[in-house]
Amino acid sequence: MVNAKALWESLERKYKTEDAGSKKFVVGKFLDFKMMDSKTVISQVQEFQLILHDIHAEGMVLGESFQVAALIEKLPPTWKDFKNYLKHKRKEMKLEDLIVRLRIEEDNRQSEKKAGNYHQEAKANVVEQEGSKTSSINVLNSLY
Repeated sequence: MVNAKALWESLERKYKTEDAGSKKFVVGKFLDFKMMDSKTVISQVQEFQLILHDIHAEGMVLGESFQVAALIEKLPPTWKDFKNYLKHKRKEMKLEDLIVRLRIEEDNRQSEKKAGNYHQEAKANVVEQEGSKTSSINVLNSLY
């Protein structure tokens, strides 16, 4: 007959091994998470928050300043200027405050798109004709 201690140790070995595996899986999800331009930032922030919730549920602790810095780093490529702005702020920011700022910035970007305020960039092409020393410059205004 198996005593209670032996049974307990057997169960502990089995479930602690699974626990370590699930922690690694959650950490992997956290490290692999990247935001894309094809989805709204706020929906991706919600996905990020779910991953943070899973990390906390596994008993791992991440400081709030680390969570804020990680979220800023994971912003999509088109948010580069806003990311740099957030990185250079001197005052500590709470995660809730960052999410509010991201929501406001995303709303502003959507309003600009609807209003047609696209960034314009001038591009120049130099074309030289054979036998002629003159060149013509075609300036194209293209919309982002």
